[in-house]
Amino acid sequence: MVAVHRLRAAFRTTRRTFAGMHEQSGTTSPWFGVAMPPCPPLTADVTTDVCVIGAGIAGMTTAYLLAQAGKRVVVLEAGEVGGGNTGRTTAHLSNAIDARYHEVLRIRGREHASLAYRAHTAAIDGIAAIVRSEAIDCAFSRVDGHLVLAPGQDGDELDKELAACREIGFMGVEREATSALGGPALRFPDQAQFHPLRYLAGLARAVIRDGGKIHTRTRAAKIVGGDEPQVETTDGRVVRAAAIVQATNVPIDDNQGVHPRQAPYMTYAVALRVPAGLIARGLFWDTEDPYHYVRTQPVAGGELLIVGGADHKAGQADDGARRLAALETWARARFPDAGELVYRWSGMVLESIDGLALIGRAHGEQHVFIATGDSGLGMTHGTIAGMLIRDLVLGVETPWQAVFDPARVPLKAAGEALRENLNVAVQYADWIGPGEVQSVDEIAAGSGAVVRRGLGKLAVYRDREGTLHACSAACPHMAGPVAWNPVESTWDCTCHGSRFDAYGKVINGPANVDLTPAELGE
Repeated sequence: MVAVHRLRAAFRTTRRTFAGMHEQSGTTSPWFGVAMPPCPPLTADVTTDVCVIGAGIAGMTTAYLLAQAGKRVVVLEAGEVGGGNTGRTTAHLSNAIDARYHEVLRIRGREHASLAYRAHTAAIDGIAAIVRSEAIDCAFSRVDGHLVLAPGQDGDELDKELAACREIGFMGVEREATSALGGPALRFPDQAQFHPLRYLAGLARAVIRDGGKIHTRTRAAKIVGGDEPQVETTDGRVVRAAAIVQATNVPIDDNQGVHPRQAPYMTYAVALRVPAGLIARGLFWDTEDPYHYVRTQPVAGGELLIVGGADHKAGQADDGARRLAALETWARARFPDAGELVYRWSGMVLESIDGLALIGRAHGEQHVFIATGDSGLGMTHGTIAGMLIRDLVLGVETPWQAVFDPARVPLKAAGEALRENLNVAVQYADWIGPGEVQSVDEIAAGSGAVVRRGLGKLAVYRDREGTLHACSAACPHMAGPVAWNPVESTWDCTCHGSRFDAYGKVINGPANVDLTPAELGE
C-alpha cells in the first residue's frame, strides 16, 4: 500500500535502473527479475499521436489504453520498464484512501470524496479486466482490506472513517472485533493485490502488439507543448506528437507549479519468508503515524510477509538501516513464526496536501498532461491516471477531471501546505551551516558526506577502492541541498525529492540533469 502517513512507491530511473542500484547497495524488492519484451533505445526522430514519458504503472497504463483506442503511442523511459517507482511498491490495490475519507470529506466535500472512492474502485476493476483480457500471469487476487486500530489508541479514528464511508456510498465497510494484526478494525471488501512487474510486462507486450513503441534507456530532456508538441531526448532525438504525457513520478519540467502542493517522503519495506497460510490473506494497515502496511505474496515454497512503514521526509533522515531493522522487529513480534529476511528496500512517495493525486492537463502547456502526487496509492492512482488521461486525449469529459485537477488549490488543506513549505524553507537555510564532516578523511569507503568548501558545499563520495568523487551539493532543480542516503547509496534532495546516484548521476526528478562535478581542491 502507501500513505498520507506516508508511502511508498519510488523512482523513475536514468542510465542505471534503481533495480541495479539496489542490488549494489544490498537492498532490493521482490518484484525485479521479470523478463520484459525487447524495448531498444530511440535511435531516430519519430512522429506519433501520443508520446508517454515514463514506463511505470501510470505511463504503461496510459499507453495501453490509448493503443487500445487506436492511437499511435511512443513510450520513452530513461531506465527500464518498471525499473523505478512501480518496482519499489508493495503493490496494494486499494480503494481505502491513505489520508482517510473523513479527511477527504473535510477538505474536498462529499461529491469529490465520493468520486475519489469510485475512481479507485474503477481502477481495481480496470486492472482485473486487463488481467483477464490479456491473460496476464501476475498473481492478481481479490482480498479484504483491514484498517486496524493501533495499540493504545481509542476507536474514534475507526468511527469517523466508518461514518465517512457510509456518507460517500462505500457501503460494504464494516467493523470487525479483531484482525490478523490484533485489535479492532474496519474491513474493506474487494481490495486486491498482484505482482506489479509481471503486470507491467503484460501491458508492455500488449502495447507492442497493438503497434506502440517502447524505448528504454532513452531520457527525455526537453518538453514543448503548444501547437507543435514535441519531446527532445538527451542525445538529440525528437518525438513529435499531438499529445505528451509526463508519467515521471514528478514532472521533469519546471512549468507545473506542483511543488507547493506535494512533498516527497521516503518509506521502507521488508519481506520475510513464512509458511503458506500462516497469516490470513488480506491487506492490513494500522492507525499509527507513520503507519504499518502488511500483506503476503505467494512464492515457491511458501509466502512472503511484506511489511512497510517508518516513513520520513526525503533526505531528512540518515537512519534507514535502523528503520528497516525496526520493521523486521515489529513483524517478528506479531508473527513469531516468520522465517528468513529475504528482501529489504525503500521507496519514495509524492504526498499531495489533500491525499489525492495530481492528474490531468498540465498548467499552462497545451496538449501536455501530467500524473504525480500518488499519495501512497501509486498502483490505483497510476491506473486512474491512465483512464483519465486517455479520456482527456480523446476529448471525453469526465467528472474525475475536477477531483484530480493538477491546478486545484484546496483551501481547507492550507495548513498542511504551509507546514510542508515551511519545511522546505528550513532546508534552504542549511546552506549557511557547516558540513557534515570537517575533513574528507572522515568519509569511510563506500560512503558519502556533505563538506563545506568556501561559500559552498560539496557532495563527496568515497568509493570502495578509496577514490573520492565530488559534486556540487546543490540540486540542479531549484538548488535545494542534497544529503547522503546510506541505505541506498544515493544523494537525495531535501526539498523536492530529486535523487542522484553516488557519483551524482540523476535518478529521480524533478531534476533532469546530473549534479555538477566539482574539484575538491585543498
